[in-house]
Amino acid sequence: MNGLLKRIEGPEDLKRLSLDDLRALAEELRRTIVEVVSVTGGHLGAGLGAVELTLALHRVFDAPRDRIVWDVGHQAYPHKLLTGRRDRFHTIRQKGGISGFPKRTESEYDTFGVGHASTAISAALGMASARDIRGESHRVVAVVGDGGLTGGLSYEGLNNAGYIGTDILLVLNDNEMSISPNVGAISKYLTRLVSAPVYRRFESDVYELLGKMPRLGRAAQSVAGRIRESLQTLIVPTILFEELGFKYFGPIDGHDLPSLIRTLERLKEVRGPVVLHTLSQKGKGYKFAEGDSVKFHGVGSFDAKTGQSESKSDALSYTGAFSETIVREAKNEPRIVAVTAAMPSGTGLSEFSKAYPSRFFDVGIAEQHAVTFAAGLATEGLKPVVAVYSSFLQRAYDQLIHDVALQNLNVAFVLDRAGVVGEDGPTHHGVFDLSYLVAVPNLVVMSPKDENELRHMVHTAVGYDDGPVAIRFPRGSGLGVPLDQSLRRLPIGEAEVMMDGADLVFVALGSMVAPAYAAAEALADSGLSCAVLNARFLKPLDEALLATYVGRGMPLVTFEEGTLAGGFGSIVTDFVQSQEKPVPVLRIGIPDRFVDHATRGELLADLGLDVTSICRRVLQWRERLEKTTLRLPHASA
Repeated sequence: MNGLLKRIEGPEDLKRLSLDDLRALAEELRRTIVEVVSVTGGHLGAGLGAVELTLALHRVFDAPRDRIVWDVGHQAYPHKLLTGRRDRFHTIRQKGGISGFPKRTESEYDTFGVGHASTAISAALGMASARDIRGESHRVVAVVGDGGLTGGLSYEGLNNAGYIGTDILLVLNDNEMSISPNVGAISKYLTRLVSAPVYRRFESDVYELLGKMPRLGRAAQSVAGRIRESLQTLIVPTILFEELGFKYFGPIDGHDLPSLIRTLERLKEVRGPVVLHTLSQKGKGYKFAEGDSVKFHGVGSFDAKTGQSESKSDALSYTGAFSETIVREAKNEPRIVAVTAAMPSGTGLSEFSKAYPSRFFDVGIAEQHAVTFAAGLATEGLKPVVAVYSSFLQRAYDQLIHDVALQNLNVAFVLDRAGVVGEDGPTHHGVFDLSYLVAVPNLVVMSPKDENELRHMVHTAVGYDDGPVAIRFPRGSGLGVPLDQSLRRLPIGEAEVMMDGADLVFVALGSMVAPAYAAAEALADSGLSCAVLNARFLKPLDEALLATYVGRGMPLVTFEEGTLAGGFGSIVTDFVQSQEKPVPVLRIGIPDRFVDHATRGELLADLGLDVTSICRRVLQWRERLEKTTLRLPHASA
């Protein structure tokens, strides 16, 4: 770190720097971000592309009095470095370190906590309205990437902001790339404009005029095309935003510091809703990120000099297992179609999109639409597979219930990143899906013990014709188990007995089957005989098998990588309590709190979901049971 960045304790220090110093600081910010993220992993490309914009915003506005609201937060690494977290930046996404996203409890400069797209406009409008109610005069700025405008919430915010008419600045940082290439009607809005009669008549007149010019010949069409493109660039965004009640300015170069500062200074005095459209390059200043924006959107540790990622486990990842299987299934079943909400790479659908482009749909950052869109596909006899991160499906819970399950449509939901995901923290942990899915009638819910079983579950899901199905699985590498060549359909609601025993019954779901089995083996050395059941299904539960063990009077221990509130353990306990002679139940899972960021291994240990913690907890519980003279049925978390 050279002499500029270490002198920046807060945004006020930027106001004393010359433009040359700011340019030099921009390059130092980029070097620092690359150096740190190459070690810690994180979101790289978006922040590199927003360096000059961040400097300009903090130079012109007076944060934290003026509110700067970041959409998603992928762009906010430079913001963190400039707002008092420079000396802690090397801890980003590490246990006990700063968050990879804006977080209100971390800094007064983080005005709104985020982790998913399209929230900034609504949040900023709420802040601006609160300002007006209090009779205050500070400014409110929402910084939104172009990918954020593929989400419906952004348009709800825009529509309301235009109606209210209060002072708010929307900075649209357009780098033509969110996580994956943007899709949707914004890019196609142009088509409507140029197909209108007035525009076609103008274009025809231009052709006629140029055609009359001597010696121009075939060049007329080229010239007319360039005129048309210029008009589109000037007219289309202006119409779009001004029809929504915003004053539109731009587009301007998002890496031109003098222009950014000058424009923001002027717009600071403009009243009402305003849009500033900036054009930037994702990954700016780091050639590897410039050349591969998708790869360097979110990365693990890598060699900063070569851009090469560090080696990972040789085991097939859960995402990879799903990817291979869905492509294989689609070859034999032409009704299978795949839907993603701007995450084809992250959810494993990239290969499907290449193999079956006409059967692949990326709907943008619009999970609600993705689910109802899939419901529409299902009504026409297709077999839609919606691949989505567990935490992101929360956004479409209403659609899951009303549009899919209520109509009992054959939609398969594939929930990646279920359980704790590690360094991305509480906005991304998929710990609530078991609780919110179990409440939905008609829905079958599965979770595999390993990557091989996941393949069988995908085969089962796409072959199921009696309603919706959900499969949830964790982030990262599988267990490295052998992969079956032929796939079979699992009997719906049937669990698997992996080990029999006489003292306790371990009933585990999904990623917790392996540690439960390992704990049972370890406890055998202590003289405790534990049966181990791979539940496979949250819903329907294998009640017949459970009843057998309850009938033997064997206490149960449930395992889940999800919240204990209303989750797998709760469902098992409810069943046990309904039996003629209930037995004690110990529930092991995630307590009723938000889980911070750390590595996945660190989090599992902290939550008591590692083998050592499980053994200690079970032995303590068993000891309490043996000391209890009245073995009354109860459930313990």
